[in-house]
Amino acid sequence: MAKYRNKKRGFQTVKFKLSRKQMKSLKNYCKARKTTPTKLIKKNIRYYTENFSESMPKKFYATSNQLDMFKEPESQDQAELF
Repeated sequence: MAKYRNKKRGFQTVKFKLSRKQMKSLKNYCKARKTTPTKLIKKNIRYYTENFSESMPKKFYATSNQLDMFKEPESQDQAELF
């Protein structure tokens, strides 16, 4: 008797949490638009899930200037301001 291997699925699971208010809002919107939350979410992320599987355009990478705006200011600079 031969054993059959299970076929690998071509799908990945993504989980995230919503607050009660967010979920109620999502359900109300979907009810009004006659769609499901899953279809709504998939439709809105389709651009990102289909266009960047091979390579990412350089315009989407964070530059060093963008990363500097989150650094805390040095104490010397603050003393000069006051």
